[in-house]
Amino acid sequence: MVPRQPWFQRRFSFDLPVSAAAGIIERLRGTPARLRFRLAGLTSARLVNKIGTRWSIQENAGHLADIEPLWMERIEDVATGAPSMHPADLDNHKTENAHHNGRDLREILDEFQTARLDMVGQLELAEATDWSRSALDSQLHSAMRLIDLAYYIAEHDDHHLATMTELLRFSA
Repeated sequence: MVPRQPWFQRRFSFDLPVSAAAGIIERLRGTPARLRFRLAGLTSARLVNKIGTRWSIQENAGHLADIEPLWMERIEDVATGAPSMHPADLDNHKTENAHHNGRDLREILDEFQTARLDMVGQLELAEATDWSRSALDSQLHSAMRLIDLAYYIAEHDDHHLATMTELLRFSA
């Protein structure tokens, strides 16, 4: 298996054409279903097992729900022509303090699905010109168009799904 690159070491080239928006929206719409499928049938012990200081599988799922409000703020930032997007909490305080391992997994999954469907609905309302609008991401030191932000979110989803798969391999 090829080792995964840590999220904060990733570099992105934002060069997708705006015409890729429909496919990216479908990818984002599908994440809750892929997450449910990935976690189906896992015991609570496997879901909350921690390897060192890494988040458990359930904490990774909780993080996806935790970060949805930031994505919505950033979509709004781009839509309204803000010069920069809301900054990310690079220390992930919300997830660190959420105690997701003590929560019911179904609640986490439902929370994520509801928020994600709201986001997809917002993206589906975007006009063609909205997809080319941009705002500065202070972490990446780069302007991101709405299409770039949507792609970035989809990549973030996949990063955490891959992390969960990796955790399953090491906790078997």
